[in-house]
Amino acid sequence: MQVLRQLPISQNRNVAVNSSTLDDAGVYRLDPSRRGLPKACALVQTVDFFTPIVDDPFAYGQIAAANALSDVFAMGGCPLTALNIIGFPQDLVSEKTIVSILRGGLTKADEVGCAIIGGHSIRNREPSYGLAVTGLVDLRKMMTNANARAGDLLLLTKPLGTGIVTTGIKRGLASRAVAKKTIVLMSKVNSIGAEVAERGLVRAAIDVTGFGLLGHLASLCRASKTSVEIYADQIPAIAREVFDLIARDCVPGGSHDNLEMANKITEWNNTPQPMRILLTDAQTSGGLLLCVKPSRLPKVRTLVKDAAVVGKIVSARKPLISVFVRQSGSPHA
Repeated sequence: MQVLRQLPISQNRNVAVNSSTLDDAGVYRLDPSRRGLPKACALVQTVDFFTPIVDDPFAYGQIAAANALSDVFAMGGCPLTALNIIGFPQDLVSEKTIVSILRGGLTKADEVGCAIIGGHSIRNREPSYGLAVTGLVDLRKMMTNANARAGDLLLLTKPLGTGIVTTGIKRGLASRAVAKKTIVLMSKVNSIGAEVAERGLVRAAIDVTGFGLLGHLASLCRASKTSVEIYADQIPAIAREVFDLIARDCVPGGSHDNLEMANKITEWNNTPQPMRILLTDAQTSGGLLLCVKPSRLPKVRTLVKDAAVVGKIVSARKPLISVFVRQSGSPHA
């Protein structure tokens, strides 16, 4: 993020969304006069890859692909094609393992009708895998960081805690049940983003990943010139075991960094420390956070049945983020 601020922003008139708003993907208008395309049609492009967070290579491939595809869905777009990006230490990773990783990615791409048409591999000290994805988006229905409005309710489509659980898996402290549940969640594609955008129900959304819920919310608020209230008691955790893992310090370094940054812009209002950690936990292939007008919430809820209302957008003020515990009891799992 700090590096991007030091680089020049593209001034090409066809660039509809660039890195200035820290959105999930870039958007480029297509010229209908030259290509015979609908007037509001645009390309949406992104790339994402990371090192393994689980031992099973097929599951790793699924998670990495779902994570990359999510950036397109977070903009309200539909992925068309993708390119594999893979690096591996040739003397440590077998051909069978590489094939399994790529097959995992292929299953997720196939699931959403995205064609993997090639890719590139390099020798690397650590294994890494992901996708460069190209899709299409209707500019009239696109979701961006800059479209949130005061009064919008925040609907979170996946529970939090993947960073904590995957750290617990690496340390041998997470139960098999919560490990399995977390892998299933991380492998789930966020295609609901394209559906709510196509129906004109949502105009602002974010993909909750490495900067944690509050980190990505901060980017949205800055781009939209708003602030936000979060209801800590409504935040869904993957399982209650997540808080047991926090108590055993199963917290990744990225989550500690996120909390340090959040402390500068957040009024916590007696929020317990474990919840602060959950709200800033670095997610892998997390859910979408949808900004929904209250009048449209019933229609959105019929499409996203398991989502939780976790807060609302408010007019710009200081601090940027306010977290409240509105009722007694622990967050639901």
